[in-house]
Amino acid sequence: MNLLTTTQELDLARNFYRDQKFPKSALEIMDAATAELENNAAASHALQVGDIAPDFILPDVEGRSVRLYSELAQGPVVLVFYRGGWCPYCKIHLRGYQKSLADFKTAGAQVMVVSPQLPDQSLTTQEKDELAFPVLSDVGLNTARAFGIAFELPKALLNLYADFGALLENFNGVEGGKELPMPATFVIRADRTIAYAQVEADFTHRSEPLEVLNLVRELENVTA
Repeated sequence: MNLLTTTQELDLARNFYRDQKFPKSALEIMDAATAELENNAAASHALQVGDIAPDFILPDVEGRSVRLYSELAQGPVVLVFYRGGWCPYCKIHLRGYQKSLADFKTAGAQVMVVSPQLPDQSLTTQEKDELAFPVLSDVGLNTARAFGIAFELPKALLNLYADFGALLENFNGVEGGKELPMPATFVIRADRTIAYAQVEADFTHRSEPLEVLNLVRELENVTA
C-alpha cells in the first residue's frame, strides 16, 4: 500500500529525473526556462485569493460542455491546471487527487482538471490514469490565459520536449503548440470567489491534495 503523500512522490520523481534520468544539458535548458518564469514573477500575474473566477465552458473527454458557473451552483470546485498527460509530474499530481476524490466529494466539493490537450489526448490521460473526475480540454489556452497562468515556452525547451517525444503540437494542436499553463490549483467557492490559489513557476512542484482537502473541509464548516 502506497502511504506516500503526493508531495513525497513528487520529491522522489524529481530526484530520480535530476540525478539519474536527464543529462546535464537537458537540465540546464529546463532550469533556465524555470528561472526565466521566476525572474519575471510570472506566477504573480495569476488570479489570487479573493478574485472572482472567470466563467468558462470546456469540453470533457466525451464531448460534453462543462460550464464552471453551473458546477459552482452545486458547491465549491477544486480546479487543477496541468501541462499534459505526457508530463510525469502531472500524472503523479492527478493520481493524488484521484486517491482523495471520495473525500473531496464527502466534503461537498468536486475536482475538475484542465490542460491544453486535444480532447482525444485528454481521453487517453483519463483512461490511463483511471481518473473519475472531469478531464477538460482548454485547446488554445484561453481559459489558462483568463486565470493568468499561460506562458510561451522558449524554443530550446520546445525542441527538448520534442526530442523526448513530447512534441506539443501533437498533444495540443497547432494553436497550442508553443504554450503551456503553469501548474496551478484554485479552490473556488460557490459564490465564485477564489479561496485558494497555488501557481508554480517550477513545474516539479504542485499543490498537496491532502492540504487542499483540509481547506475544502474548513470551507464546508464555515458554510454549514
